[in-house]
Amino acid sequence: MAVGLQAPRHILPVAGVRLGVAEAGIRYANRRDLTLIHLAAETQVTGVFTRNRFCAAPVLVARRHLTMARGVRALIINTGNANAGTGRAGLQAAEASCRVVAQYLGCLPEAVLPFSTGVIGESTALAEKIAAVLPDCVEQLAETRWEEAAAAIMTTDTIAKACSRQVDIDGVTITVTGMAKGSGMIRPDMATLLAYIATDAPLQGVALQRCLQEAVAQSFNRITVDGDTSTNDACILMATGHAALSPIAAVTDPRYAGLRDAVTAVAQWLAQAIVRDGEGATKFIPIQICGGRDEGECLRVAYRMAHSPLIKTAFFASDPNWGRLLAAIGSAGVDDLAVDGVQVWLGETRIVRDGARDPEYTEAAGRAVMAQAEIPVRVDLGRGSAEAQIWTCDLSYDYVRINADYRS
Repeated sequence: MAVGLQAPRHILPVAGVRLGVAEAGIRYANRRDLTLIHLAAETQVTGVFTRNRFCAAPVLVARRHLTMARGVRALIINTGNANAGTGRAGLQAAEASCRVVAQYLGCLPEAVLPFSTGVIGESTALAEKIAAVLPDCVEQLAETRWEEAAAAIMTTDTIAKACSRQVDIDGVTITVTGMAKGSGMIRPDMATLLAYIATDAPLQGVALQRCLQEAVAQSFNRITVDGDTSTNDACILMATGHAALSPIAAVTDPRYAGLRDAVTAVAQWLAQAIVRDGEGATKFIPIQICGGRDEGECLRVAYRMAHSPLIKTAFFASDPNWGRLLAAIGSAGVDDLAVDGVQVWLGETRIVRDGARDPEYTEAAGRAVMAQAEIPVRVDLGRGSAEAQIWTCDLSYDYVRINADYRS
């Protein structure tokens, strides 16, 4: 059950972005598993992708099409099969899927970006299955189908993930709407997680690319469920330019910062929703590290804690075993760490002061915090002014069950 997360409601349409879904039967019958996103002409598109060397065929094709196309007109997304570890046949299937969509929409194959998520290493007749139901997708195309699309891209997710934000720029209301899927195999290094964010703002060129890069750096690249990086991770930003503003093409444009902040807010909400819906998760755990010499060492400490099975299971058990926290901090590779200057908090309760148990800390206070569904962890390294924050979850029996049964 997702921690503190509800199904999306009142998702705002973005002018120039239409969505449709269909049942293609890619892995399971009687479930929507195909999503088509149709973009208005002149929409500007950029993306960041997994750095996993075994990246999936659709990732390779989407990257190439982004560099080739004069304009992206469509995205086609399937669940149930990742089309990863499938060699040349997988590439041919991804390319064929793009041709099918292009023929139906009247655009070039290079103007179509393919995305897949699901089981790795299994072949399937993707193009044929897409072709069979594409008319249904096209017939349903509408700007109001974000909630349905968010549900159709799910795999082991227990809840659809979508949100909207609006920002006023020069008296014009700009809309930013996004959706994402992901629950397990979550430790993105983008630039199994897919995210799509659209805006009616006229973002272009360097400003578009930087906007996505900066948003991802503070959102999808700051989450972890299990420490595994998917073969299929992708995050796409689409800017239709339908809002009545002149183009925003440079990061020095005074309008850029407000728009970037809105995109980042959507990305952060989606990223945190993925962690809240982590496979088997019962606790949502923000980890903030401050007092570091640089952001890099703060992140090393944060991820060392977030990836420790001992720490994650302690959170699941609501056990304030703070010795595990200290062990992780001390093994994070921070050079010359003065342990007698380290402080640790669970929520507002300080459990470690000057590298040892806080004299005022009680086990009862620790258990009270650990019993909560959301447990902020804060560590002060006491050696500088840098800080960083990530988001993670606990490790439960259900995580093992879900992944043990994944292909059965």
